[in-house]
Amino acid sequence: MPSDSLEIRVSLQRLLIALVVIIVPLNFLGLYLSSESNTSLEQVVGTHFRTIAQADATTAVQFVNDRVIDVGAIAMEPAVVDAVVTANQAYERRSAEASAAKIAEIDQQWDAPAGDAVVKAMLASAVSHLLQRRREIDPRFLKIIVADENGVPIAATDKPLHYAPVDTVYWQAVSAHGRGGIYVSEVLYDEESRTDYFRIGFPVYGKESRRFIGAASALIDVSSLFSRLTQAQVGRSARTIVVGEDGTVVSALNVAPSTKLKSEEYAAVRDVLGSLQGRQAGYVIAPMRGGSRIIGFADTGLKQMYPNLAWFVIMSQDAREALASVRTVGHFAILMVVVGLLMVTVLAAYFFLHRKQHLSDIEMSAPEE
Repeated sequence: MPSDSLEIRVSLQRLLIALVVIIVPLNFLGLYLSSESNTSLEQVVGTHFRTIAQADATTAVQFVNDRVIDVGAIAMEPAVVDAVVTANQAYERRSAEASAAKIAEIDQQWDAPAGDAVVKAMLASAVSHLLQRRREIDPRFLKIIVADENGVPIAATDKPLHYAPVDTVYWQAVSAHGRGGIYVSEVLYDEESRTDYFRIGFPVYGKESRRFIGAASALIDVSSLFSRLTQAQVGRSARTIVVGEDGTVVSALNVAPSTKLKSEEYAAVRDVLGSLQGRQAGYVIAPMRGGSRIIGFADTGLKQMYPNLAWFVIMSQDAREALASVRTVGHFAILMVVVGLLMVTVLAAYFFLHRKQHLSDIEMSAPEE
């Protein structure tokens, strides 16, 4: 009877050849595609980190500019201008030497009981009450002080540390030889309150003369800004930091500026900035002590307006974590290539042994002469 089933017989040799011819090229193709996917993902992640850094840099610029505008609004308050004009008129009735001696006398008594009356009168003034209400509205103002043309405080939210101006860098910048200028200090850290802050100084100008007659200054809490920048994370190993142009960490999660910690990521970013002219933002993949990291960066550009705020925002993540999904596929492709090479080796061994056995059989079956 004819068979009800079709029986196909394929030799082992042909089966192995077919598998090698089909599978091995596919494995190498998969390895190539995996490598290309890894490169593409690096570009996508790097571009994403650069975008985050640019957005954070814009946030930082907006925060600083808004606070400068706030202090400027205080300096232009009519009550503040009138109080400064009144305080300056008192100097007109005395010589410069007499005025300097009076300032030095009060400064010596500033922290003594003899100076309490001056402090009490200053804090009880209408302008001081205005400043205190301004701080109540916006708690980011830690302290606000208004000073006359000699840097002597005439109104404040709290007792100033000194009566006579001692921060010559600040006063020279904000007075600017009688022209007036805006001053923003570097970020400082108060150990007692655990608060990051900087000082903003804004000139007070005469209503009609438009000449420098005094200054308003404020200590601004920047903790809210740094918290917003450093808290957002995209992975376990991801971090966002703000650094100065010397690589010192200005803000990072659980890092205080007082530690003067140097950023390892910024060293790689600085090399890129040095090699790419005018580049303000980008990304790099750089080796670190804990492994390679993908680093996105952006220059805030604040240095152009405020020299003490040469900030860069850096967003980075461990490359192994960022590229984990593609690298798993890549490892699988490598495994398949290894399996394919083993198959080639087995096939070669099979052919060698089979041919050797075939030659032996021929020799044994050959007729003897």
